[in-house]
Amino acid sequence: MDPYQELANAIVLQAVNDYRMTDDEEELKELESFFRSSWFGVLTKVDPDLLITKLRKEKKQYDY
Repeated sequence: MDPYQELANAIVLQAVNDYRMTDDEEELKELESFFRSSWFGVLTKVDPDLLITKLRKEKKQYDY
């Protein structure tokens, strides 16, 4: 795989992991803003709204 693509994937995966690990509302907003940014669109073709929806469902599932 192209090293630049590997770096792009690592950036996106780190943001996803950060989203999963935080309960801070401000940080969640910042991460969602990143997912909707043009920079995110440069890094990946993943639909940001679909990703956010799935991450929110995942967080709800594990909130007790």
